[in-house]
Amino acid sequence: MEEAAGLVPEETLVDEAPPVDDERDELEDPELVVESLREEAETRPGPGSTCPGREQNAEKRKQKPATQDRIQASRLRKNLHLLDKLHEEKDLFIQKTREELRACRRRMDLLAEQRKIVAAELATEREAGNVAAVGRLEAASRRLCLELERERDLLPKISAVLRENESTMWHLETQERQLQDVWKSVREEAAATGRCLRERTAKQLRQETEAAGKAERNQLLRIRRKSMHLQRELGLRHQKLVADAQQNHRVAMKFLKASLGRVHERERKAELASREHVQRRMDAVLALKNSIAASRETLRQFHAWGRAKAELAEQKAQAEREAILAHGGDAFKHLCHQRRRQELEAQNRAFEQEQKLRKQEIVSRILKEEAGEHARKKQAPPKTTGRPSLRDKTWSHLAEVCDGKSTAPPSCPPLEDSLPSPRATVLAPAISSESVQVDPSSPGWQEEPLVRPEIPGLWSQEASPHQVPQADAGRKPVGGTKTDQDLLARTIRCLRSGAPRRQVASRRKFRGRPFNSKPQLIHFKDFDVGREYEKKVILTNATYTINYCRLAGVEESLRDSVRVDFDPPGPMSAGMSCEVLVTFKPVVNKDLEGNISFLTQTGGFSVPLKCSTRKCSLSLDKQLIDFGSYVVGETASRTITLTNTGGLGTRFKFLLASESCEMDASHSVLKRSSLFTCEEKSFCDKVATSVSEQRMEGNESSLPEAPSQRESQGLDAREQVEGRPPESETVTTPPSKEQTEFCLGEMTEGEIAPFGSIRVPVIFTPLVPGTAHSRVKVVFQNQQCPTLHFRVVGVAVDVPVWVPKPDVDLKICMYDRLYQDSVLVHTRSKVALRLKFEVCKELRGHVELLPETGYIQAMSSFSVQLKFLPRHSLPEDAGKYFDKESRVLEAPMTIQVADQIRPVGFTLHAVVTTSDLELSPSVVDFGYCTISEAVRTHVGLCNHSLLPQGFGFVRLPKCVDVQPNDGFGTILPLETLQLDVIFQPTKAKEYSFELVCKSEINRCFKLTCRAVGVRPPLELSHHQIKFAATSLYDTSVASLYVINSHVSLNSLTHSVPRIGSEDASPVGPTSFEFLLPPDLPITISPLVGTVWPGKQCLLQVAFRPVLPSELIHQEAFQALIKEAESKSSVRGGEQGHGAACCLHKGLATNTTRLETRRPGFRRDMATQKKDQRRQSVSILQLQNRDRSFRSSSSQPPELQKQDLTSSSQEYQAAQAALTRSFPGKFDKFVIPCVVASGDTKDRKGTEPLSFSPHNTLYLELWCPAVAPSIVVTSDKGKTISNFGDVAVGHHGLKKVSIQNICPEDLHLEYSVLNPSGPFVLLNPISRLPSGETQVLELSFSPRESCVAQETLDIVTKRGSLHLTLTGTGVASTVTCSIEGDVLHMGYVIAGESVSSGFKLQNSSSLPIKFSVQLDSLSTRTRNQHQLPQFLAAPAQRTEVVGTQNLSGQSVFSVVPVEGVMDPGRAQDFTVTFSPDHESLYFSDRLQVVLFEKKISHQIILKGAAREHMMFVEGGDPVDVPVESLAVIPAFDPERREEAEELKPILVTLAYVQQDTDTPAPPATRELQVGCIRTTQLSPKKTAEFSLDGVASLQHKGFTIEPSKGFVERGQTKTISISWVPPIDFDPDHPLVASALLQLRGDVKETRKILFLAHVLTGP
Repeated sequence: MEEAAGLVPEETLVDEAPPVDDERDELEDPELVVESLREEAETRPGPGSTCPGREQNAEKRKQKPATQDRIQASRLRKNLHLLDKLHEEKDLFIQKTREELRACRRRMDLLAEQRKIVAAELATEREAGNVAAVGRLEAASRRLCLELERERDLLPKISAVLRENESTMWHLETQERQLQDVWKSVREEAAATGRCLRERTAKQLRQETEAAGKAERNQLLRIRRKSMHLQRELGLRHQKLVADAQQNHRVAMKFLKASLGRVHERERKAELASREHVQRRMDAVLALKNSIAASRETLRQFHAWGRAKAELAEQKAQAEREAILAHGGDAFKHLCHQRRRQELEAQNRAFEQEQKLRKQEIVSRILKEEAGEHARKKQAPPKTTGRPSLRDKTWSHLAEVCDGKSTAPPSCPPLEDSLPSPRATVLAPAISSESVQVDPSSPGWQEEPLVRPEIPGLWSQEASPHQVPQADAGRKPVGGTKTDQDLLARTIRCLRSGAPRRQVASRRKFRGRPFNSKPQLIHFKDFDVGREYEKKVILTNATYTINYCRLAGVEESLRDSVRVDFDPPGPMSAGMSCEVLVTFKPVVNKDLEGNISFLTQTGGFSVPLKCSTRKCSLSLDKQLIDFGSYVVGETASRTITLTNTGGLGTRFKFLLASESCEMDASHSVLKRSSLFTCEEKSFCDKVATSVSEQRMEGNESSLPEAPSQRESQGLDAREQVEGRPPESETVTTPPSKEQTEFCLGEMTEGEIAPFGSIRVPVIFTPLVPGTAHSRVKVVFQNQQCPTLHFRVVGVAVDVPVWVPKPDVDLKICMYDRLYQDSVLVHTRSKVALRLKFEVCKELRGHVELLPETGYIQAMSSFSVQLKFLPRHSLPEDAGKYFDKESRVLEAPMTIQVADQIRPVGFTLHAVVTTSDLELSPSVVDFGYCTISEAVRTHVGLCNHSLLPQGFGFVRLPKCVDVQPNDGFGTILPLETLQLDVIFQPTKAKEYSFELVCKSEINRCFKLTCRAVGVRPPLELSHHQIKFAATSLYDTSVASLYVINSHVSLNSLTHSVPRIGSEDASPVGPTSFEFLLPPDLPITISPLVGTVWPGKQCLLQVAFRPVLPSELIHQEAFQALIKEAESKSSVRGGEQGHGAACCLHKGLATNTTRLETRRPGFRRDMATQKKDQRRQSVSILQLQNRDRSFRSSSSQPPELQKQDLTSSSQEYQAAQAALTRSFPGKFDKFVIPCVVASGDTKDRKGTEPLSFSPHNTLYLELWCPAVAPSIVVTSDKGKTISNFGDVAVGHHGLKKVSIQNICPEDLHLEYSVLNPSGPFVLLNPISRLPSGETQVLELSFSPRESCVAQETLDIVTKRGSLHLTLTGTGVASTVTCSIEGDVLHMGYVIAGESVSSGFKLQNSSSLPIKFSVQLDSLSTRTRNQHQLPQFLAAPAQRTEVVGTQNLSGQSVFSVVPVEGVMDPGRAQDFTVTFSPDHESLYFSDRLQVVLFEKKISHQIILKGAAREHMMFVEGGDPVDVPVESLAVIPAFDPERREEAEELKPILVTLAYVQQDTDTPAPPATRELQVGCIRTTQLSPKKTAEFSLDGVASLQHKGFTIEPSKGFVERGQTKTISISWVPPIDFDPDHPLVASALLQLRGDVKETRKILFLAHVLTGP
């Protein structure tokens, strides 16, 4: 019957909707509904006019189409349904009205009774003379009378409403009986329509089945024919392929044999070459082995020679030391001076040797250069040299040195010396002796001097002067004189001479370093040979003015290893910086020092550079370990730390004086020998040099350790002087007895890392009483590390009496409990000894030793009894022996032995703990508890003891229960148990009691409890509601009553409501309110209400389960992560494949390079290992890069930053997925209900009632939730159908698929959509079978630009499905970039053009079609017969089209003229201004038309044109804003100029005179003088203006600034005019003055400016 509910017309729904909101209003008269039903029943065809009748009467079907019949039938069904609904609402309203009538009568009776009672009491109080009570009772009587009158007035109204509604109800019932025939006809018509549809459907199904069978047979036949044809073609193709393959096989065999022959020949040659290569390698290895053996033998000989020489030196030094000591001198000081002198001599010898080698290299290079120079001179024509080159000077100096004439460096001439600073004397010999050692193969180094400047013109005379551009070469400097020219020439000569300049700024002469470097020292620390290091240096100009900087070079010792990358920055202002990149690639493992030199305009400077190799710097933290005194048999340990502050690690070994050391140095010798074989110099010289360097380094390293080793023996001093021996040797010391008491720990040898430290334990175990001492040395494998020493000292003592058990451990003890133990004492003495047992005075009140005195017999034992009874004062008494945090007691006990100074002691160990159990809180206040509920509170039971304890709650009251285990159990140490104390009162009173908890040692702990029992004035019929299983987003409703049973204050007959022992609640209306927590799927109606005594109020509780938003967000994020992972896996596979291909290609390229190298190229083993290591590192880097790419691609991009809203697609898809897979959920909720006395209607406005928090009721709800029966299957299950943006006037369609997922068929009903809204359900479905899916069609037709949203409810017996329909009606919106809708094109030369642009932004989400129109082109024909605008009044001038071109062409043009703007895009427009004559009033209007209808924007276009490039703006207008009809001919320029001059510029100045004494500000105006930018050629780039007669204007009070000036093209300048009236000014007569403004641009123009000044009086 509700199938076509959506087709009811809007007027019917609006007119016939029942007013349900206000129960007091009268319902509509049902006569209108009944009459419409009768008319529809009469106009409807009878039951017989169904399908058969329609087929017979064709003419009637044409007159009344089937569509109208269906609409009329649906309207009839809707009206009948509306009549039923109206009947039900009337019935419900009548019942409520009757209830109100009865309640009103009860209230009247109650008020009459109360009035009688008050009257009786009033009479009694009047007789008693109680005035206060009489007043109170009179007020109560008046209030009761007023309420009774109100109820009497209300009673007839309610009765009238009831009678009227009953009458309406009778009419409705009468009409329903009259319309029974209509109901019957509707049912018969529906049945006939259904039968007709079924027959038609069956017939159509049979026809479709037959057609499908026929089509299937035809398809099989076509397939069979096609397969036979394909088989035939495949057979022919196979035969052809076999023939072609046989022929190709024969051809391939012939070529294969030839190719195999060539391959075999190539392999044979490659095998022969490989054998030759292997043989060469074997010969090279044998030669290298022989060379290594010879090197070792030679090294042994040199080491032996060195040791012999060292021994002789040591003997000589010893003899000298003895001689000095004999004469009373300081032997150590003499030895230090002698060593320093030897070191200096060795350094001098090494320096001389190095100088000789360098000189030889220089000579050889110069000889090569001379040979090359001689060869070039033969080929090239002879050239004259003006002066000797630096190479000639160097050669002559070397010749003099070789002849022995002079060793002083040659002096450089002043022109070549570019360093006037104090360092010039140092850099000159460095340049002459070291700078020539460059690579002779570098191109052009012979032709150019070594110190050639990079900035020409500063130092070199040959450098060309500054190149002046040709455009400015012939121009004379402005205001230049002969003196300026002489000064310029002198400056250029000074710059060309190359001499350093002295900077003077602000009479201050610059002195010092021209550039500051950061850092000041370039230090490469701990470098490795073969690696490359880079450091960046920042050079800052520290001079006062502009300076230049260039690189001069580095010292010779650094050129092989240091490269400086410096790009000269050119002129640098003061304070500016530049960067220098220093690259250091060491080739030898040697310390390097030097400078990087730079040349500047004011002198030179250098940056020091230092390169330090990795070294070992080892030291000990102490030189003496003193163990002190220890009893024989005890063991003590101390640690010593070995620290390495250098960047090179080495092996170490700690040795006692009784141990030997074997340190193998063959590995280092092998390394050095391998390095020696690679040198090109002589073998013997290199070995000798290395031996001398080792000896010097050993001496240097031993010097700092000499003062700490003064007490060492002769062998140790010899080791300090010689350092460590270079080869394997053994140092053996005979063992001694005193050294056996000391030993080292496990960590005695190993590797010490760079910048690391090692802790080595030293153990002292005395065996014999007495003093023991020993020496320990530390030896190292590194030859440059000296041997370190330290001493160990200890004293051993012996006692005759001892305690075998020095620690008495009593474990864990409790306070106030006794603990005992026995202590056994032994003696090794052969006589009896008296013992006295003493307890420290702090613990004498807690510890007792019995007996206090005793005798121990010889060679026997003695037992003493220990008693420990800890008191609670132990922490304060024990002091330092007791740790309050850990509760540990360590008390020393002393045994005094007669005739023995040192006593024997033992220690008492115990952990003292308490036995307390703590109940928290100590006082429990249950508060106010109603008799219908139980209150539970948590109580913590804490065990402060370190031992477990048993506990139990005994003698509990009947209204109290303790859980778990009824209050009994065992609590572990330091554990806190949570116990539940449950209190349920039996009646309303105040409770106060104690709960007793006993421990297993019979200690009692009490818990005080208080509570107040409450009987509330209201009761709930059900304190617990169990809802049926409710599907998601559906609603279940349950009912209960709030009962007011309080009708009397007599507490003898029944229990009255009260709070504890307070007064009983008054009898009367009682209000309630349910307090719902937020985000709860529960709705209670009504939340607030009033219940009268003896009455009850009906409540409806609704439960609507929903999915939590956090769960939906989590599901959406997981879906996004899976999608991102799937995409990244595809990209990762492609990337991984590409990385693998790159890796294989790189390996193949490396292999090819190794195989194609020259056969004569030799490389040592270290280089090969380095290449292999680099190759492996590159492979690992590729693998790590691929792995990092995969890990990064696996992570979802920016998922955590997304903010999913309920309207997003991901959120809705996740919600649908969770709804389908919802497993079910069960929740329990407790809702409080507060109660207050009084009626809610009595409160004033929004004033709340005085609710008592103690009379609170609680309602428990059980809420099970299940999955829904109907779900949406389309669009990923989203229940929100978004039609998107639809243009106003258009419509959009949306299809929604719904599926029945429950096991039974469902009948569907739909909610009514807004008839005036844009949404329409096109095909309502009445039945949905189980498991099937149906499609609903929805339409969205917006009528205005807005966002629309409605909800369509699909109702079934198992639940409801809510569909949210949203859509946006979009109207076209365009914004313009021009503010004010005026586009001014400025001034243009007549005949030229200028362009400007603006943008239109499409702010809507739909494409917009636009067109652009100009008023000058579209409105000319319409306004051609109108009068000119200059003839009309100024107020009536509305024409926006101004002056136009004389040629007839439009002065303004715009492109594009039309087009389409995409959503969110901007369209650029270009407006071109092209005037053909001079005018100031060019204007037009541009209109932007959308969709050929709507005008979006109107833009005023303005512009001005001039014949010449100068123009003046400002002043008061003196003409009309249109052109004159009298046009000056263009061929008469003289008259045009005269006309221009006749046009004056009027400037009016109004000076406002205030009445106050303060002077008024001057009157000011401004004029703009501009120069138009033009493309015409003009001899002047700037224009000039000047104002004549300024002096006369100043006398009249005018001030003009500036009076003359220059204006660049395309610029304007402002002339400010201010006027102050002079003293003799007459205010009644305005001041008139004039001046001529001269404009000099392409032509000279003159403008007359009229100044009109007057004075105004202020308010």
